[in-house]
Amino acid sequence: MPLLFSYGTLQQDDVQLATFGRRLTGERDELARFEPSSVPIEDPHLAATSGRTHNVNVKFNGNEDSRVPGTVFEITEGELASADHYEAVFCYERVAALLASGRLAWVYVHGHTPTR
Repeated sequence: MPLLFSYGTLQQDDVQLATFGRRLTGERDELARFEPSSVPIEDPHLAATSGRTHNVNVKFNGNEDSRVPGTVFEITEGELASADHYEAVFCYERVAALLASGRLAWVYVHGHTPTR
């Protein structure tokens, strides 16, 4: 089963219920060699709906000491497709990334981010 790392809204129960139809069980982990960042929400409707002007994001920096905290979830392939659909609204794309635990997981970022 795929692993999905979330540093943002996919950790929230309400988002999980709306996206996957269930609450996920996960483990704390950290996204290695990334740093926190944010992305302006340019769609006025999306900004109004979310109540935010920026989305949380991460940026690859390659620094071995950089970490972004979050949660890693084991999900089904179908749930991964649902996550793709949810994150596409925010113009995020799924990339493979190494976690501090040594596991490889999918993570969503805004724009292309190299992971090597």
